[in-house]
Amino acid sequence: MRGARVRVPQVLLLLLVLLTNADAQTLPAGAGPEVILARCVSCHDIDLITAQRLSGAGWTREVDKMVRWGATVSDAERATLQSYLVANFGPTPVVAHGSDATGAATYARACLVCHGADLIESQRLTQAAWSREVDKMVRWGADVGAADKTPLVDFLSAQFPQR
Repeated sequence: MRGARVRVPQVLLLLLVLLTNADAQTLPAGAGPEVILARCVSCHDIDLITAQRLSGAGWTREVDKMVRWGATVSDAERATLQSYLVANFGPTPVVAHGSDATGAATYARACLVCHGADLIESQRLTQAAWSREVDKMVRWGADVGAADKTPLVDFLSAQFPQR
């Protein structure tokens, strides 16, 4: 029985090492994975971090928020982390669709008037959820006509898809 007690901590340590290595393998190569594993995954799953798809300003705000909430990140780690996150998990480029011009124009005219682009980019909704979101904004006064809704939802779904 005594031998079994000694093995349990060893097995737990081995599992921790294997899980950490598996996490490192899911991140693109670069200087950032070490910082993410050291500073971020103690509270967050890697999938949550990599699904954000934020701009440079968005990642800066996100890291600032985590530091305010108690994350310990040196200035050098912060620079490495933010550069890595922007390079590997920035906004997804727009996919061209027939109604992209109309959707993009409606987005600029009706959405960006009240919301910052980073807030919208961080939503990552399904097409059905974007449709509900647009309906809600119209109820709240957004200037989106019936002819503009479908191109706008198509644009938002292509630009900011669910991850």
